[in-house]
Amino acid sequence: MSGPKDLDPSSSPRSLLGAELRHARERKALSQAELGEPLFVSGSFIGQLEAGTRRMQLDYAVQIDELLGTGGFFARNCRALAKSKYPNHFAEAAEAEAVATAIREYSQLLIPGLLQTKAYAEAVFRAYKPTAPDSDIDDLVAARLERARLLDDPTTPLLWAILDEAVVRRTVGGGAVMAEALRRVAGLAQKHRIIVQVLPFGAGAHASMHGSLKLMEFEDAPPLSFVEAPDMGKLQDDPATVARHTLMFNLLQAAALSPQDSLALLESVAQDYEHGEPQP
Repeated sequence: MSGPKDLDPSSSPRSLLGAELRHARERKALSQAELGEPLFVSGSFIGQLEAGTRRMQLDYAVQIDELLGTGGFFARNCRALAKSKYPNHFAEAAEAEAVATAIREYSQLLIPGLLQTKAYAEAVFRAYKPTAPDSDIDDLVAARLERARLLDDPTTPLLWAILDEAVVRRTVGGGAVMAEALRRVAGLAQKHRIIVQVLPFGAGAHASMHGSLKLMEFEDAPPLSFVEAPDMGKLQDDPATVARHTLMFNLLQAAALSPQDSLALLESVAQDYEHGEPQP
């Protein structure tokens, strides 16, 4: 029997690769845990690869080909799918985000990428890369806006965003840019597409003083969390770690303003920006 054909990277590549992995594993009559053991990973990690919520790394692909006798199929396609429009430290998280059923995010410094306007994203990337060619900034902005198309679906994923008040008060790109950006967030909340809360300065010390946090849930795979620092990011699948991060988010929810009060604050600050009033 001939081996599987190489995948077309333009057609849901990670889902297709995951389906091929499940097929090859079942053909060898191995459980997810049994395949994971020689790779020194959990059965749930194999399940995440099969569900398309985790990117297959090349070293795993090579070993999987040897274990399942797939003639280099996974290594070949892993190399083909390694290219990403996102920075290396964020690529796997962005790919997981695209198939998540629920996303819960606390943002300490920026409006979350899924909620940014074009002008806001341009200002952010230009601040990150002050000497980059305009074409590079355009590419980064385009990738960010493409991510935001997740919200074109009227119900999925659920997005619950908690914005630190610093996100609302820090002027990024000027008053007009901020007014537009905050009105976009408020508009999505008014349409019941997202839930948004603001964590006020008055809350004092809180559960995520170290930085931002993203939690993702999936239909057929365990949840993941993602923590990020400048040019660094880590996707977490350890159940104890994800549970701890979930508790942190729950505590932030309890400390934040209610969705109604948060919406009122966003609209008020947006109006201040439109009138040129400085933020405290």
